[in-house]
Amino acid sequence: MTINDYQQAALRTASSMSHKNTLDKIMNGALGLTGESGEVADMLKKHCYQGHALDTEHVAKELGDIAWYIAFTADALGYDLETILQMNLDKLRKRYPEGFSEERSIHRENGDV
Repeated sequence: MTINDYQQAALRTASSMSHKNTLDKIMNGALGLTGESGEVADMLKKHCYQGHALDTEHVAKELGDIAWYIAFTADALGYDLETILQMNLDKLRKRYPEGFSEERSIHRENGDV
């Protein structure tokens, strides 16, 4: 399966309520990303500070939910996942041409988002 195959398969499970208009789709995606990321953060918080065991399979499943919302939001913006991921790699290669650098992280170029 390619990343774009995943995106197309994932989009088949989107609620028709989330397809009202482009802004609604973007909002749904962004809020979904926040909620699912919050679930991962909460599991880590409970593990680190409340004595809970870290259920890595549960974390992995939540990462899948995050992937779903990335696929959904990318589609709302008119992008496929392969393009999104390539854009990210291009940005990182430009930002860190020799690999991660604390100095380059602190002093980023103008317009580097």
